[in-house]
Amino acid sequence: MLLTTSAAITLGQAGLYALLGYLVVFFGLFLLMTVIILVGKFFIARTKGAPAPGPVVVPAATVSAPVSAPGTAGQLKLHGVEPKTAAMIMAIVADKMGKPINELRFLSIREVTEE
Repeated sequence: MLLTTSAAITLGQAGLYALLGYLVVFFGLFLLMTVIILVGKFFIARTKGAPAPGPVVVPAATVSAPVSAPGTAGQLKLHGVEPKTAAMIMAIVADKMGKPINELRFLSIREVTEE
């Protein structure tokens, strides 16, 4: 059974319904904002109460030869090429070969000029 009403609402009633709808939405947003602010203050207060970590004391290590990063293949000799350009060339070669750059070994990079 379908209920239909033939009574039309007036312009004043429509305005009142719209105003009540806006008030309900903004009240809900206000409540949500209040909850978020309170939860934020709770967590800030909780982290302020935790003791701050003290300074980390690192024992002095003996001086030794620099250790290469894992996957490096030693020194690279650049002949007339800037380091930025050499890095770009190595990245392009690794991409074209489909291998990670740390699996490739570049001995030297030299600029070739046409004469």
